[in-house]
Amino acid sequence: MIRIAVCGCAGKMGARILNLSAEDNDIQVVLGLEANGHPSVGSKLAGRKVSDNLGDITAADVLIDFTTPEATMEHLDAAVRQKKAIIIGTTGFSEDQLNRIKEAANRIPVVLSPNMSIGVNLLFRLVKEAAGKLSKDYKVTMVEAHHIYKKDAPSGTAKKLAQIVKEASRREVEDIRSIREGEIVGDHKVTFESPYDIIELSHSAKTRDIFAKGAIAAAKFIAGKKAKLYDMQDVLGDIK
Repeated sequence: MIRIAVCGCAGKMGARILNLSAEDNDIQVVLGLEANGHPSVGSKLAGRKVSDNLGDITAADVLIDFTTPEATMEHLDAAVRQKKAIIIGTTGFSEDQLNRIKEAANRIPVVLSPNMSIGVNLLFRLVKEAAGKLSKDYKVTMVEAHHIYKKDAPSGTAKKLAQIVKEASRREVEDIRSIREGEIVGDHKVTFESPYDIIELSHSAKTRDIFAKGAIAAAKFIAGKKAKLYDMQDVLGDIK
């Protein structure tokens, strides 16, 4: 049984992780964490205590974090102090914050991914293969769409896809179009276009549950692992 603490437990992602964890016999949620002063602090969500005290994570094996970059840094520091593994699904980090995460991974196991969806991580693999094999005749463009509340644009997933294209083919994505509209969970489409044909690789999320399920899979993966910076490709390779 893997004991988890959910950071940002009252948010949309945190709530789904709480609910789906209750259906998983290998996972036990021991704590929900929220910011100091949050109205849910002191109450229970999905039957679990909601706390604003980072010292309470001592009961957990793994932290799952979907919050803000600033809050994630606090949770990361607490995880290092108490030697807890952490899953980070937050996006929008600065270079300095990313460096702090990398440094922390020398001391504790960390899974960092801009997208916890297993399907999107398969998309990463497909885009890498396409970018590596298609000639320079193909121009690469991208469209990503999310709900109106998403703050960062382009999305962390779009930036990761652009990085994959660059590393696989030494070319830049020529255009990334960001759409913020309605309640779109998350859509990403990568287009390879030559004078002769068009290849499109895409993924559309129907519910946030795919991200929650991926985070839970990451928690199972990281339990007992050595200190290192992992990503969802590592998790994907571990899923049987």
